[in-house]
Amino acid sequence: MGRRRTALLAVGAATVMAIGTACGSGGPAAAGASAWALTGGDEQSIRSSFDSWNEANPDTAINPEFFANDAYKQKIRTAIGAGGAPTLIFGWGGGNLRSWVDADKVANLSEVAPDVGALTDRYLPSVLDTGTVDGNVYAVPNNGMQPVLMYYNTKLFDRIGAQPPETWEELMALVPRFNEEGIAPFAMAGQSRWPQLMWLEYLVDRIGGPEVFEAIAEGEPGAWSHPAVLEAGEKIRELVDAGGFADGFGSISADSGADAALLYTDKAAMYLMGSWAYPSIKDAAPEFIENGHLGHTAFPTVAGGEGDPANIVGNPANYWSISAEANTDERQAALDYLDRGLMNDDYVDTLLENGSVPPVQGIEEELAAADDSEYLSSVYETASAAPHFELSWDQALDPNQADEMLATLEQLFNGQVSPEQFSSTMDATIG
Repeated sequence: MGRRRTALLAVGAATVMAIGTACGSGGPAAAGASAWALTGGDEQSIRSSFDSWNEANPDTAINPEFFANDAYKQKIRTAIGAGGAPTLIFGWGGGNLRSWVDADKVANLSEVAPDVGALTDRYLPSVLDTGTVDGNVYAVPNNGMQPVLMYYNTKLFDRIGAQPPETWEELMALVPRFNEEGIAPFAMAGQSRWPQLMWLEYLVDRIGGPEVFEAIAEGEPGAWSHPAVLEAGEKIRELVDAGGFADGFGSISADSGADAALLYTDKAAMYLMGSWAYPSIKDAAPEFIENGHLGHTAFPTVAGGEGDPANIVGNPANYWSISAEANTDERQAALDYLDRGLMNDDYVDTLLENGSVPPVQGIEEELAAADDSEYLSSVYETASAAPHFELSWDQALDPNQADEMLATLEQLFNGQVSPEQFSSTMDATIG
């Protein structure tokens, strides 16, 4: 890793000089360079990176602020629309990024940096692709890869003498067994809505394969009424009606961490969540992980389904974009940081120490030497080898359609609409 980054830094130094010329200023950045990011997950790694950067580079310092997930999504949408975005914009790629590009709200890194390869060559191509629009790079990864995994409490499985489910039938058979012991089969933060989406994403993929969502994303008429979507909705209702989720799941917020706490306090047996949950659990309950009580497995298969069981959903990573409205000095400060501060050796080491998997090429030795090597190597291999890594639908779709999807999906989970009504409502959003 060190030898590889030595070469990158040499290129990076030249790139920084070129960037200064391209931006029209070789002077120091203004103190106003800023960044907004999320609390939880990789927050500590991102904080540490900025702290180190600012200490070593006071003339190009960046001032970060951190927000809870749900609050941030509203705040950044308002700020971008009003022309008040931070210099570095935290995002997910996909539909949101395209909307920012179409509105000329984020800088084209392929044009701003004469040698964009110095910014991008370190990343796994499949992850970098999510920050690319029409062949141009508008965003680069800023934290670990985030496939959605099925976490489980090994103590609770041992208590009932069970193994983690490999099929949907096995999953449903576990529900009454855990309920009989007074244990919620699954933790769920229904108030936040987006955790419910993971169930729909995986079920649609397992039943119909990735082509089903590809048709939805392309806006094909009636795509939401595909049999795989309808069957996925039926299975969601089946699980809810069987008591699959913790009591009162509709009032639990992901931002508070109450859903993860159900797992590590032995109140829930399983937890479908992105891999950002691991560093959060490690921070909140390190002994739970140290004692081997946290297991993880793939989402179950569905009988007769067409999807590859190795397919995954989630976020390839989160991303930094640079606001197109940043002034010259702010932009250069951001570019300097992306070139020399982001995913350097120290950043990679910090992510690994905190239980997150960097989306960087050639780090197998670092993974093997890490404290959580078995888990980290598993996530790296899962994400790198997946035949299909589907971006979370609320990020892949147009923001307005994604809002309608989350609201209607919440109604499906709550029994306010049927699977057929969910599909017809969403079909009406196409176009």
